[in-house]
Amino acid sequence: MTYETTRRTVLLATGATGAVALVAACGGGGDDNGSASTSSPTGRETAGRETAGRDLASTDEIPVGGGKIFKDEEVVVTQPEQGRFKAFSAICTHQRCTVASVSDGTINCVCHGSRFRIADGSVADGPATRPLPAEKITVEGGSVRLT
Repeated sequence: MTYETTRRTVLLATGATGAVALVAACGGGGDDNGSASTSSPTGRETAGRETAGRDLASTDEIPVGGGKIFKDEEVVVTQPEQGRFKAFSAICTHQRCTVASVSDGTINCVCHGSRFRIADGSVADGPATRPLPAEKITVEGGSVRLT
């Protein structure tokens, strides 16, 4: 019995080979024993360990109704009301650009125009649909410290 190679047979075989390669590539290294990834959404897992516990700024450097961006730490610290400080990731949740400014009560990303409220990091204007993740800070003795 002889089999004739058709165009359909070649296309099916090529597609199957590609699918097997794709599944193998997505499978990972196989050494993870099913453990979940623990990387942070901001990518600060390394930077956070290096800067945790370090003073970011004095409280006088953070304007009331505004904030200050710390690019190296990927953090933005805001002061929505006198004496009330908040901190958020400085990485936009839309496409991971670093936010560029804080003005008029919002943290602003110039890449695509997303704006986030300084009081809680929630989306004031898209295209971002998720708020900026909160970061942990402590305020003591006139210093803002990343924790």
